[in-house]
Amino acid sequence: MTLVEKIELYSLTLLKGAGFTIGITVITFCVAVALGLLFGAIKAFNAKRELSSLLSFTDAVLYLSGRLLVLLINVYVEVFRGLPALAVLFILYFGLAYAGLQLGSFAAAVLGLGLIGGAMLTEVFRAGFGSIHQGQREAALAVGMTPLDALRHIILPQTWRITLPPLANYAIGLLKDTAIVSAIAAPEIMFFARNLVTRTFDTEIIYLLVAVIYFCLSFPLARLADRFEARARAGVR
Repeated sequence: MTLVEKIELYSLTLLKGAGFTIGITVITFCVAVALGLLFGAIKAFNAKRELSSLLSFTDAVLYLSGRLLVLLINVYVEVFRGLPALAVLFILYFGLAYAGLQLGSFAAAVLGLGLIGGAMLTEVFRAGFGSIHQGQREAALAVGMTPLDALRHIILPQTWRITLPPLANYAIGLLKDTAIVSAIAAPEIMFFARNLVTRTFDTEIIYLLVAVIYFCLSFPLARLADRFEARARAGVR
């Protein structure tokens, strides 16, 4: 088999893995953003409430419940920011099996990376929400907006502009970090690459193709992120 034929054959196999890599990246990103946005909002808005400003017993109960929830979120953030991603994947894929809950490799990969990403993005969104002055929300409520409308039309658009650069960096890093999920046999580029190397021993050619594919995936993503960031800055003007 000639070099060109090998490249064509290996590329077709690796591109199948690239499809799974994109799927893992997209689903994991959505999970991480959802967790980060929810937990970041809870942390930010509870931090702005003071016990002395509450008017009733119900308000006090809600305040204390919120503080307990923030404590649990802090525990989640510290745990998943402090654990290696590979350890989390092994716990979910191999560890849960001992408890009678067997996750598929794809599901374990998405859940594991999503939980880690959610912990990181919680602090990103908390900082984004915290940077918006409380007076903007109060002004929105004063003109007749509901709290949900104020969050949707006033707070969230500004938060997205602030958090867009770290979100873009996270997405690019996540795309490359999916390589580790091959350790739990999740079908992605590195999984297919290792199988090819085991069968053919063409290590240099295969991993060079892997590097090219990862670059071809991450470079357009970086340019797209730059474009969104530029549009967000233009919107501020």
